[in-house]
Amino acid sequence: MKRVAILISGGGSNMVALAASMKGDHPARVVLVASNDPGATGLERAHTLGLPTVAVDHRPYGQNRAAFEDALMAHLLMAKPDIICLAGFMRVLTPAFVEAFRGRMLNIHPSLLPKYPGLHTHERALAAGDTEAGCTVHEVTPVLDDGPILGQARVPVLPGDTAATLAARVLTREHQLYPAVLRRFAAGERGILML
Repeated sequence: MKRVAILISGGGSNMVALAASMKGDHPARVVLVASNDPGATGLERAHTLGLPTVAVDHRPYGQNRAAFEDALMAHLLMAKPDIICLAGFMRVLTPAFVEAFRGRMLNIHPSLLPKYPGLHTHERALAAGDTEAGCTVHEVTPVLDDGPILGQARVPVLPGDTAATLAARVLTREHQLYPAVLRRFAAGERGILML
């Protein structure tokens, strides 16, 4: 059974989708939900699900990302995860942290990578006149949103879409894609899943 730690910064809807999927014959289980924001509502949701939680507030560390990551790492090492899932974790990780979990850290991003890495993906897709958008699950590497792609799901861009309406439609697909990719990844499958 693979041990999974999920890192969040906000509401944790992808964390909930991942946790809900890990039952029965699923090859993985959640061992920790961690956040860089003690006020993240996702921590409350994880607690309600009976999942172990921890918050390491990044703010007292200022610009010292390595010191924040050391504090976070201490909790992760105690949880002994085999896989780390970034699920709306809004901190850019240092290469040293990423290297510590090379090949074992996944992220979900709300665009069809390599298009639109970083922030404001939906606004950028609309501004470009794209006819489709979507989400991507990829392995995390030291380069932001650039690791090997493990899965993608697409949605149409509809006439009259705003960033908010497009984001909501993409989020629905995220909740389908991420659990499906994690299940395959935990079972040792590395092909690209297209939903």
